[in-house]
Amino acid sequence: MLSAAASPSSATPPAVLPLHRYSPPLPRTHLDLDSSLARDRLRHPRLLQDVGRTGTGAGVVDFSVQGSADPLLVGLYFTKVKLGSPPKEFNVQIDTGSDILWVTCSSCTDCPQSSGLGMQLNFFDSASSSSAYAVSCTDPLCASEIRTAATECSTEGNQCSYSFHYGDGSGTSGYYMSDMFYFDIAFGESLITNPSAPVVFGCSTYQTGDLMKSDKAIDGIFGFGQGDLSVISQLSARGLTPKVFSHCLKGDGSGGGIMVLGEILEPNIVYSPLVPSQSHYNLNLQSISINGQQLPIDPSIFSTSTNQGTIIDSGTTLTYLVQDAFDPFVDAITSMVSQSASPIISRGKQCFLVSKSLPEIFPTVSFNFDGGAILSLKPEEYLIHVGYTQGSALWCIGFEKVQEGVTILGDLVLKDKIFVYDIARQRIGWAPYDCSMAVNVSVTSSKDEFINAGRLRVSSSSRDMVLRLLLPVGLMAFFLVGIQINPKAKSQKTNRQLFPTAAAS
Repeated sequence: MLSAAASPSSATPPAVLPLHRYSPPLPRTHLDLDSSLARDRLRHPRLLQDVGRTGTGAGVVDFSVQGSADPLLVGLYFTKVKLGSPPKEFNVQIDTGSDILWVTCSSCTDCPQSSGLGMQLNFFDSASSSSAYAVSCTDPLCASEIRTAATECSTEGNQCSYSFHYGDGSGTSGYYMSDMFYFDIAFGESLITNPSAPVVFGCSTYQTGDLMKSDKAIDGIFGFGQGDLSVISQLSARGLTPKVFSHCLKGDGSGGGIMVLGEILEPNIVYSPLVPSQSHYNLNLQSISINGQQLPIDPSIFSTSTNQGTIIDSGTTLTYLVQDAFDPFVDAITSMVSQSASPIISRGKQCFLVSKSLPEIFPTVSFNFDGGAILSLKPEEYLIHVGYTQGSALWCIGFEKVQEGVTILGDLVLKDKIFVYDIARQRIGWAPYDCSMAVNVSVTSSKDEFINAGRLRVSSSSRDMVLRLLLPVGLMAFFLVGIQINPKAKSQKTNRQLFPTAAAS
């Protein structure tokens, strides 16, 4: 979701500590595909702030993940955060297309009171937190770091406020707060449960348009952008975390996955450099191929400028291609499969009646990026199953056409892959992956120990500390975590083997 969030090798194997937890599947809400389309388009006019500083951190923070890329199921991924003293939990959407973490304030006007996603909505009440304070207009943070067109100052209340507006009148506004943010972190040899740090975030007091609807209502949005006020920037500036984060979003079943402040290690990851001096996670898309054959698309339409380029955005459900790329793509797919699947137009979308398995009929699509990095898409990563008709499955092209401007790669193509956002090195990497499996997560620091993936030698007293560490904030999931210490290594990496949320069978 694009947002204008204002910125200011041993003989005896070590012990493995298993921890199994269960997360119930989300209810199927039978949401219309058009609602996801409308939601995406509602948020795309927003712009991000300037790129923040780079650096390295020293700990690994993991977040549990729920949600799904399926627009007929959920159409978004979310996690839990804890804010305040005492801490209170909030469900927030994972959004790499914006910077600011914001949650709904208790004073929000006409905000949803219930959610079709089967969750209880929570509201932030600054009066209930002993560590909360509103960022004032005279605060240097407001004056120097987050003053943009979307930031306002109320002389009457002396509050540093923000306002995001949309073309149809939808949007949100509120003011900036500072309060304690709680997380689980692995820091070198030290395993710390529920450390906290003050962060600045938005407190939404007014919402309009789709944000007012209850079908997909959620407590707020967790922006993972590059700006100085994103949580990853705030934590890494304090040396608490590295300036790299990763996700693996599970596409099938009830979804879920892994989100971590740290670098997921996977030998098959390919990287493409970020376009310099861009607010979003812009990459240089060079061409699109189908079964290895490059489509006749002018590469200049993908060139990054003030009003075009290619953006990775986990806050967008679908994928959006500019017309000059969309039309050749749809034409090529339709021509290639028309002998095995019946092309039909359904509600203005190119769809297909399919009686066989998708891989038997539909080709592999490749997005070819700068640096030789290829993002390969299986059929279910560019098609959406919308139902059955005439005794066949109905699959529709899951890409949407925009007349001109920005190509946006949303959850439909991001799912079932590891994605690494290496802000420090200014690159993004990815690899196909079963996101229900464990991953290794690494962060480099200056100490001379090596903590290897997934195993730890501990005493009985320290074992309890490890188990407390591995309990994510307020959400049950499947996890298997361990660490092994090798003091002979010349550099230190903290590798955590994480299992994502697993739905009931």
